[in-house]
Amino acid sequence: MLRIILHGSSGRMGKVLRGMIAEAPDMTVAAGIDAFPDPEADFPQVAKAADCDADGDVVIDFSNHAAVPELMEFCLNRKLPVVVCTTALTEEQLRLVDEASAQIPVFRSANMSLGINALAKALKTITPVLEPSFNVEIVEKHHNKKKDSPSGTAILLADAVNSGCQTKKDYIFGRHGKDDECKITDLGIHAVRGGTIPGEHTVIYAGPDEVIELTHTALSRNIFAEGALKAAQYLAGKPAGKYSMDDLV
Repeated sequence: MLRIILHGSSGRMGKVLRGMIAEAPDMTVAAGIDAFPDPEADFPQVAKAADCDADGDVVIDFSNHAAVPELMEFCLNRKLPVVVCTTALTEEQLRLVDEASAQIPVFRSANMSLGINALAKALKTITPVLEPSFNVEIVEKHHNKKKDSPSGTAILLADAVNSGCQTKKDYIFGRHGKDDECKITDLGIHAVRGGTIPGEHTVIYAGPDEVIELTHTALSRNIFAEGALKAAQYLAGKPAGKYSMDDLV
């Protein structure tokens, strides 16, 4: 039985994870960590990671980036593997996550969807063929509650494109106020926010007289929870180090 500590257990993704874990015969929620404990939860809850004394095998983090440093300290003290799913981490927070991976197993991805990460792999293959004559643009759409813009997934996909380029592209975040031409070395990234869109990302390759569009649409948050649970199962028992969706896809 895999005992999971949920960091961000009362949030949208925390609740999705709780529902999926409840239906899994080989997993259980050992404890929840959230600044706003849920009165309907059927597991121990604490407001801060430092106050959690539950026995667990792995931590799954879907929280706010500001809470990640305290979580990493908790995981280091307890020698717990951690799946970091929180996005919009600052450079300093990313550094703390990387440093922790020298002592504990740390799994981090800007997007936990298996489909998105398969798309990223495909972009690395397609880009070298199209790079000389195709402009590349990325359009991402999300619900109106999403705080970071552009999405971490859009950057993940842009980085996948760039990794396949001989000449690295410059990221252009929107084009308002720009009056210069769209250079072949530009990679435009555009954000749309509205309603309850879980997430949609389109990578556009626009060349002479032809256009290729690759789109991933998230129909629910379940896909991110499913990826996080697969990552938790994969990570439990692994040695210290950095792990990502590349290890699963």
